[in-house]
Amino acid sequence: MRCLVMGGTGFIGSHLVDELAAGGESVRVLSRGLTTQVEWPRIPGVEFVTSDFSDAAGVDRAVRGCEMVFHLVSTTLPKSSNENPLFDLETNVGSTLRLLEAARRNGVRKIVFVSSGGTVYGRPRATPIPESHPTDPICAHGVSKLAIEKYLHLYHVLHGLDYCVLRVANAYGARQRAEQAQGAVGVLLERALGGGVFEIWGDGSVVRDYVYVTDVARALAEAARYRGEGKVFNIGTGRGTSLNELAGIVEQASGRKVQRVYLPGRPFDVGENVLDSTRARAQLGWHPQVTLEDGVRRTLEWRTGRSA
Repeated sequence: MRCLVMGGTGFIGSHLVDELAAGGESVRVLSRGLTTQVEWPRIPGVEFVTSDFSDAAGVDRAVRGCEMVFHLVSTTLPKSSNENPLFDLETNVGSTLRLLEAARRNGVRKIVFVSSGGTVYGRPRATPIPESHPTDPICAHGVSKLAIEKYLHLYHVLHGLDYCVLRVANAYGARQRAEQAQGAVGVLLERALGGGVFEIWGDGSVVRDYVYVTDVARALAEAARYRGEGKVFNIGTGRGTSLNELAGIVEQASGRKVQRVYLPGRPFDVGENVLDSTRARAQLGWHPQVTLEDGVRRTLEWRTGRSA
């Protein structure tokens, strides 16, 4: 099938393109520029289209002729979204509505959307968190992700556009951009290798579910092939790791100490977020294959150039 990967030169998107191309799929990538933001070689047969996500005409051209669309574009991070909720709404939800209109007009069969398992649930009442847990996000990023989920459902009801939502835990791994603070693992490794201070908001007891990026890419590919009735799936490991524990794992892998400084906690940081991925195991046939220790080692090898 012909697939469009929105954000295919990004961290998760580039791994998804690898996964799809390896499986023999025809892949088109939409990005803002042909200069990829990651160290990722061009794959023969992958088509690149240049357009901004907010450009309705450009998105329409990219969608044309595609049966499957993977929506991985996000203009904000959880920590920045509350600073300008209107920007978050307009650039994420508004642009997604234009994408859905383009998909409807061009006969797209299905959209697979990367939502946020870390923000749509808000403060958990119990962990691990199932998909049935109440959704009460406490940052604008989570509100926008949830709104997009609801619009996907609306277009499915009104226009028959099929979809899958993957609520992904804290993805990490090779090609993650530490300089943009995309994730704690990348920043910790950068501090371990290059020095500097790792800032921890709170006392370091905040617990997250870290899932390796190639496992996320496999989940996306499985969601595209899925023909069942399920629509929303958690993608995580079910293992919770505190920031202090994560720093220890990075130190052990790198053989270097990380200087830490503890700052006051932030109001949008929940104390614990660990996802229950039982539904993805049962319906998608997906389960994580990379342990945190092995994933940190792989990421370290990528950063130091010891592994392709």
